[in-house]
Amino acid sequence: MNFQVTVLKVLVSYRDGFAVMADLKRDMAILATSGRDWAERTKRLAARVPDLDIFSQGLIVRMNGGWRVTDKGRSVLEIMEARSAPAQATGLTPVRAVEEPTPATTLSPMSSIAPVRRKRDRKRRQRDTVRRRQASAS
Repeated sequence: MNFQVTVLKVLVSYRDGFAVMADLKRDMAILATSGRDWAERTKRLAARVPDLDIFSQGLIVRMNGGWRVTDKGRSVLEIMEARSAPAQATGLTPVRAVEEPTPATTLSPMSSIAPVRRKRDRKRRQRDTVRRRQASAS
């Protein structure tokens, strides 16, 4: 269940909601090793939609070597993160709030992955520049 919540959160963090498998795996590994906070947060979110199945419910589609979150997937994630959300909007089983969210649980952890992604992209660009220079020097 936590895996499915993490997949939704990671895909929503991408501008168009699509990620190739390598990027998805990398981002999920970062979150999985980030500590107990992420695991606890995903457990709380998963408890709000107990029968979550991202593939059979059409929340995620497989395409072009990756996965894309659907509009329905975005709305289910919004319901999971909302304080009191109507389950009828998505047609899923009623959302059962386990606990009242605190300000710490209502903040999106995906904002913390953006600097990691920027740093990784910057290093990749620097590495590519060095390789191009080495290739043109030979």
